[in-house]
Amino acid sequence: MYSCLVTRPDLPQPLYETLRPHCALDVWQKPVIMPRDELVARIKGKHALLCTLSDRIDAHVLDAATDSLRVIATISAGFDHIDVNECRARGIKVGNTPDVLTDAVAELTIALLLATSRRLFEAEKALRNGEWMTGWNHLWMCGSSIKDSVLGFVGMGRIGMAVCQRLKSFGAKEYLYCGNSAKSSADALDAQFVSFDALLEKSDFVIISCLLNDKTRHMFDEKAFKRMKTSAILINTSRGAVVDQKALYNALNSGDIRGAGLDVMEVEPIPLDDPLLSLSNAGVSELHIKSNIEFN
Repeated sequence: MYSCLVTRPDLPQPLYETLRPHCALDVWQKPVIMPRDELVARIKGKHALLCTLSDRIDAHVLDAATDSLRVIATISAGFDHIDVNECRARGIKVGNTPDVLTDAVAELTIALLLATSRRLFEAEKALRNGEWMTGWNHLWMCGSSIKDSVLGFVGMGRIGMAVCQRLKSFGAKEYLYCGNSAKSSADALDAQFVSFDALLEKSDFVIISCLLNDKTRHMFDEKAFKRMKTSAILINTSRGAVVDQKALYNALNSGDIRGAGLDVMEVEPIPLDDPLLSLSNAGVSELHIKSNIEFN
């Protein structure tokens, strides 16, 4: 009988029920990321591995698996945590779930865009800190409007398209996108293919929805932030390492850009003493802060 290592105990139950008739399951039972030494020890002799984005599958893990490992499946659209080239060289098949979170991520992206542009993160903190002034101030916590703005998408794949489709009703003036090549599917959205530099210079809102690879890693560095408008807002729901987090902190702190809404960070969960969390113009998804409190 085939054997399969599963690195999470809290995946949807039908998944385990589907697998059990076909293979013996070795399931990590704690609701935390499986420690690397456990992964290395327990993958030996397994025929299959079911993992998530939190599990780094590299040559060291594959060596520990021996020649029995034939397939790796990840419960994610992204697969940058897996050394695909090493798997290919060893004849190991790799599968992902490209459409499973498209709608959810698109909705979260828009939620972050609205919360950051309308300064909801800042206003909530100000209210709790007793900074709400008496009387009425017309400009206090005045945010930015999507209407008549320029939206820039770094990557126009499934999620980029889903976000753009949903934002059409907001009445932006122009939709720009950059990537490896122009896409005919974007024509229906009146989205214009431009260079990365042109997108940075023209966009009021920059939405990152690209894959993480050697080309995109830290593509948002100090140089990129200097090209953006000082009134621009950055939204990232793709991968944290697309953004140089230190450069982002400096850009936000110095006023090179107006704000950022983040659901992904370079280190996850984000440490509670990370400088980004001290900035009022950096909106960070509560999910990552909460998981930091529960699991560390």
